[in-house]
Amino acid sequence: MRLLVVEDDSDLNRQITGALERAGYVVDRAFDGEEGWFLGDTEPYDGVVLDVGLPKKDGVSVLVDWRAAGRAMPVLILTARDRWGEKVQAFDAGADDYLTKPFHIEELLARLRALMRRAAGHATSVFACGPVKLDERAGKVLVDGVAVKLTSHEYRLLAYLMHHQGKVVSRAEIVEHLYDQDFDRDSNTIEVFVGRLRKKLGVEVIRTVRGLGYVLEAPGESASGQRRPADSSHGA
Repeated sequence: MRLLVVEDDSDLNRQITGALERAGYVVDRAFDGEEGWFLGDTEPYDGVVLDVGLPKKDGVSVLVDWRAAGRAMPVLILTARDRWGEKVQAFDAGADDYLTKPFHIEELLARLRALMRRAAGHATSVFACGPVKLDERAGKVLVDGVAVKLTSHEYRLLAYLMHHQGKVVSRAEIVEHLYDQDFDRDSNTIEVFVGRLRKKLGVEVIRTVRGLGYVLEAPGESASGQRRPADSSHGA
């Protein structure tokens, strides 16, 4: 999952970004409203942490412009403790949740996880697909109750597919949401990661849809919930 942090306090920005990266997210950073607005308007983020009191362009104006342009990613705003009016403005502008400074990083992580789950139509931090379970809060993956050790890249890939279970996800979408701007988008790295993930899981839950991408579904089912025909492709 790819996130954006827009915070002008360099220490706080670094603290939030570090915590998110340690939790397995890919994070882009901005330190003023103009840069934050541009990134949010041009990149496909799964969630945003947005400070209200930003230089060059305040956070509420940034959010208003995003929503007016049809940007629907979940946005968690940060506000000063005594500025309740900013919270009201931010919610009216399209914010999904808020945190008051100072706050605990653990709460920010929990709120972001909840926002992204709701955006994907999920109500719990534990995702399941057939015998495969992924616990976002604990950062663990189980197959038939047995823990499976994944690399950070493999975990992020599985988590993204879990969030979009039953939907075909293209290679381009995976690259945009899981990797930073320096990633080689013309490489076959995605196919390699998918192959490794399939091997470690040991069950057929990731299906290749020729010419389109991949879909995560319980063994024997198609994306529509119907039994899958016998000649479906499973190659990377």
